[in-house]
Amino acid sequence: MFDNAAFQALVEADQLTGEVVATNRFIVEVKGLEGVEIGAQVLFEDGQRGLVREAYGDKVILYNIDSENLPLGTLAARQYDTLQVPVGKELIGRVINPMGQPLDGLGPVVTETTSGIFNPAPGIMDRKVLDQQLVSGVTAVDSFFPIVLGQRIAILGDSKSGKSTFLSQLTANQEGTDRVVVFVLVGKRKVDVERLLSGLKESGAMEHTIVVLANIFDSLTQSYLAPYAACAMAEHVWNGGQDVIIMYDDLSSHAEAYRQLSLLQEVDPGRDSYPGDIFYTHSSLLERAGRLLTNDKTLTSLPVILTPNDDITAYLSTNVMSITDGQIIFDLGYFRKGVRPAVNAGLSVSRVGGQAQTKRQKQLSTALFKALAKYHQADEFSHFSSQLSKETRTDLARGKHLYAALMQPPEELFSLPEQQLMLETIMLSPDDRPLDVAALKQAVRELAAQATDDAAYDRLEAQLLETYAAKPLEAKAEEKPAEDDTKDTAGDGQTEEKKEQAHA
Repeated sequence: MFDNAAFQALVEADQLTGEVVATNRFIVEVKGLEGVEIGAQVLFEDGQRGLVREAYGDKVILYNIDSENLPLGTLAARQYDTLQVPVGKELIGRVINPMGQPLDGLGPVVTETTSGIFNPAPGIMDRKVLDQQLVSGVTAVDSFFPIVLGQRIAILGDSKSGKSTFLSQLTANQEGTDRVVVFVLVGKRKVDVERLLSGLKESGAMEHTIVVLANIFDSLTQSYLAPYAACAMAEHVWNGGQDVIIMYDDLSSHAEAYRQLSLLQEVDPGRDSYPGDIFYTHSSLLERAGRLLTNDKTLTSLPVILTPNDDITAYLSTNVMSITDGQIIFDLGYFRKGVRPAVNAGLSVSRVGGQAQTKRQKQLSTALFKALAKYHQADEFSHFSSQLSKETRTDLARGKHLYAALMQPPEELFSLPEQQLMLETIMLSPDDRPLDVAALKQAVRELAAQATDDAAYDRLEAQLLETYAAKPLEAKAEEKPAEDDTKDTAGDGQTEEKKEQAHA
């Protein structure tokens, strides 16, 4: 039974009070509370909490945060002017719900500070230019579509196309840095949640991660509030002097929860039955990312959007793409062909990625895009002709080697120098000779520490190409005649001796 001492204290403090007169699942109508602010937190006498959404004189509409079971006649009192959640470094390493309550069985979460969840984004004068790359460890992303610390970049793809796996890889790759990762899970199946948490614990990433879990079947309101609450938790760490990466997995489920709440509230439906403010709902959340001028620290946002049948032109997809600074698109068709990660290089883009790259990295990215374009052209042409020119054969071989290098299982991560060495070595191959890409991947791990400047890169790449590329056909052809001449000379000598013996 709930101890209503907190409620009694609010009443004795002469806080605004009211009475529940109607409910419709999570939508609660309260008579009273005159003058209450929109967004205020309300405490009911049975311990449940509410969020004020609308106020009409002596009638107030609230979202019930905890459940959809609230008896008529229940008394309500204003608790805070804004909805509060616990924030602080005590949350790192824990699995909690959007209201800060533990879900991992490791005991209560005790923090010294609380924060409102609908905080405004930093102003333009409070921000700084983004210029430092966030390394995910995934070659197909870091080399083609680099993510920058403080950036907002959308992750789009169909179900089971590798989006969550990529986010787990990015999280694991922050090991050894001072960065904190906030993982927001909305509407996920229990088996998917358990698999993700198991992977985070095995990789050690849980030690620098906060997992905020909202089950859409338990509370629609908490599913709607989860991204905002998690962002408030991330902002507290950010303002405290650490880089933070927040991942919203996924905003499609979040939008569905908000749509259901709005329809229950009898809000006029708009396109795809979403409420008219769905764009503002996501833009006000994602614009809170950036780089602060005061402490030079960043908050990086990675919203995930589900695109059924790889349709990126849907309402939510286009909304989020217009809000963010780029998108990485995972293609289910590529995934089914065995491409891992299944990144669609033709549709993905990072609009600020170039600001964090060196001149050498930019040159490599440009060359890679051209090489893959030539590979696809050569591959199409090879279906119609068996007689291929040397240039076409080179484009085909280079493209196959690049795709082999870009193939990465979830547990395999590469640093930027390792990626640079590996890809530039492949690009240096002058012809269609075979290249041992698997051995090359292992070798760059040992040599990457020596790549301190451009001269070192050039020297190491020449060494790798000499070691792991097969000898060119011309060299083999030159060796054979020399061997044949020796054999012929020896044969001629034997013939002359036989002739002399026969003559004698």
